Amino acid sequence: MLDALIQGILLGGYYAILAAGLSLMFGVVRFINLAHGDLAILGAYLVLFAVEVLGLSPWVAVAATLPIMALIGWLLQATWFARTVKGGFLLPLLTTFGLGAVLQNGMFGLFGSDTKSLGNHIGNLSWASWQLPFGISVGQLPVITFVVAVTVLGTLQLVLSFTRLGRAIRATASDPEAAELSGIDARAVHRAAAAIAVALAGLAGAFLAMRALINPYAGPAQLIFAFEAVVIGGIGSLWGTLIGGIVLGVAQSLGATVSAQGFQLAGHLVFLAVLGVRLYLAHSRNLGGWRSLLPALKPGRKPAARLQHATSEGRS
Repeated sequence: MLDALIQGILLGGYYAILAAGLSLMFGVVRFINLAHGDLAILGAYLVLFAVEVLGLSPWVAVAATLPIMALIGWLLQATWFARTVKGGFLLPLLTTFGLGAVLQNGMFGLFGSDTKSLGNHIGNLSWASWQLPFGISVGQLPVITFVVAVTVLGTLQLVLSFTRLGRAIRATASDPEAAELSGIDARAVHRAAAAIAVALAGLAGAFLAMRALINPYAGPAQLIFAFEAVVIGGIGSLWGTLIGGIVLGVAQSLGATVSAQGFQLAGHLVFLAVLGVRLYLAHSRNLGGWRSLLPALKPGRKPAARLQHATSEGRS
C-alpha cells in the first residue's frame, strides 16, 4: 500500500507537466485544446527523431525540441486558434478535434504504426531505482520527472509573479478588454501562453516516451489524463495541476493493486466524484443554497436582518 502511494505521487509529476499547459491555455486564452495530447505525442516523436536520426543524446534532444514545440504553439495560436475563439464555444472544440486527427495520421505516415520508446536510449535510467526501508523501491526516472515538474511549475510561478510577461498574462487572464485598454497586447500574450503550453506538452511527451511505449494514436488517452488532473486540481491553477496530478496518480496506483483494469477505472471514478462535487457546489451557489445562509449568521446581526440578507442572497 505504501509503495503504491509513493508510486502514485511520483506519477502525479508527469500528469502535472502534461496538465499545466492545458490549464494555462484555458485560464489565459479561454481555449480548450483537444489536440493537447496529440501535441505531446508529437513532441515525443520529435525527440525520438533527434536521437535516432540526428544522433543527439536524449537530454540534448529534449532541450532542442522544446523551442520547436513553442514555435508550433505560437504559430497555431497566431494563425488558427485566435480565429476559432471568435466563433463561439463549439468551433474551437471541432477545430482542435480535427487538428488532433491530422496530427495522428501525419505521425502515422511519417513514423509508422510501430510502438517506440526512449527507454533504450537513456541507459539504466529506464529501470534503475533506489531501495528505501520496508522493501520500497523508487524508480529514478519517476523521481526525476517529479522534480522537473516541481521545478517547471515553480519557474512558471516566478515568471507569472515577477516578470512583465507574467503580469501581462495575469492581467489578460483576468480581463482581456481591460488589459488592452491598459496598453497590453492581448494577442501577443495569448501567443506566448500557447507557446508555453505546447512546449510543456512536448516536455510531457518526452517523459512519457522515456517511461512507456508510444504510438501515433496515444494522444487522446493523454488528453483525458490531463483533463482529469486539471478538473481535480482546479482550472487555471498551476499548483492545482500538481495536486490534481498527484490525486489522479495515487488513485490509479491504488486501483492497480486491486486489478489491472483498476488503474484507469480508479482514476476515472475519482475524477467523476470531484466533478460531481464541483457541479453541486456551483449549482448550490447559483440557487442560493446553504452557502447563502453563512453570511447571514455573522455575529452581531439581528435575526430579522439575517433573514432579509439570506433572502436577498437567494434571489440574486
